[in-house]
Amino acid sequence: MPLREECLWEKLTPQRPDNTALRGEVKVDVCVIGAGFTGLSAALHLLEKGKSVCVLEAHRAGHGGSGRNVGLVNAGMWIPPDEIEAGFGEAVGSQLNRMLGGAPALVFSLVDKYNIDCQLRREGTLHMAHNAKGEADLRSREQQWKRRGAPVELLTGKACEQATGTQKIAAALLDRRAGTLNPMAYVTGLANAVKGLGGQMFDHSPVTRLERQGSNWSVQTEHGSVLAEQVVIASNAYTEGDWTELKRNFFPGYYYQVASVPLTEDAAQQILPGGQGSWDTRQVLSSIRRDKEGRLLLGSLGNGNQKPTWFLKAWADRVQQHYFPNLQPVEWECTWTGRIAFTPDHLMRLFEPAPGLVAVTGYNGRGVTTGTVVGKAFADYLCHGNPQALPIPFAPMQPLAGVGLRSCLYEAGFSLYHAGQCLRIVI
Repeated sequence: MPLREECLWEKLTPQRPDNTALRGEVKVDVCVIGAGFTGLSAALHLLEKGKSVCVLEAHRAGHGGSGRNVGLVNAGMWIPPDEIEAGFGEAVGSQLNRMLGGAPALVFSLVDKYNIDCQLRREGTLHMAHNAKGEADLRSREQQWKRRGAPVELLTGKACEQATGTQKIAAALLDRRAGTLNPMAYVTGLANAVKGLGGQMFDHSPVTRLERQGSNWSVQTEHGSVLAEQVVIASNAYTEGDWTELKRNFFPGYYYQVASVPLTEDAAQQILPGGQGSWDTRQVLSSIRRDKEGRLLLGSLGNGNQKPTWFLKAWADRVQQHYFPNLQPVEWECTWTGRIAFTPDHLMRLFEPAPGLVAVTGYNGRGVTTGTVVGKAFADYLCHGNPQALPIPFAPMQPLAGVGLRSCLYEAGFSLYHAGQCLRIVI
């Protein structure tokens, strides 16, 4: 079977809305730029508070990283909570840990409230230690989160093998706050909820200019404009054009995935039998999960669009055979790639470059929950002006040097590591 370049989540979400492009002028309280997790969460929470909202999307809802990611509903950030508090200070760091620790619960509540069919599972996630160093890191994370009252547990021995379905992992951190979903279906559900509350949504409407006009902002597209008191820039890694400095505050990276054909029920149950999603502790990590139809989904850092399909198949075979050697050879069905906004310290940035204008970037691959939380926080801040509603304070925009070089170096490192996996030099 040839490996198709197709996003599985789009295939599994056939009823995606396709809104018309903006034409003419629209006047609203808030204009949201970007129809991903952040923008739609902001729009939804603003509408709940009685604001009129217009959402502009350059393509279609979920086109960017929101519709192309792994679909892990994770708590917290990549960085352990103690390090976050050390970096931000105890007051800010503890607020960020609290808000992102509760992020999965916010996602679950929106799914329940708006009856979003996104194949949500709430069994948690598994962070899997691939070696002794990884196990030590997970033990430390377990202790840090337990001090904060989080329901996490380090599984070892038989319990670990039963949870992961593999003997190649000595320990795995089970986070019961977390879960998995179909990210495109979640985005679609948020978009439908926005429209259901009276929000205006326009697809195929990339922003060409953003400027102040008196007490309002004018957000211009090719065929129309939006006049709004406030603006949320939620385009993150998919920010296009020169109308904002945002894209100079991160460097783009990529994450690809490969999905199998649906496995037999017996074969699928050998992989993560409890239904959790997972990722390992390698520096160039591998993610592993199943979808509702029993497909095996593998992913890793890197741009799959720049790799031949035989390379992606060889990589997927290597990871599958390492972790699940008892499976029969797997047929790989499709592959897709999403873009990530990286920052040098792997922490997000919130910006308020002018009154009534807010922006965010740098989720570093944790968009499902972080985007949902930041969208709600922006809505609260714009309505009440209280900076305590934000997970972290606003930072000044400071364009990064060597954005293109950073991206190239990251991609080269990822590709070399994956080549080593394919050649069985590393795993």
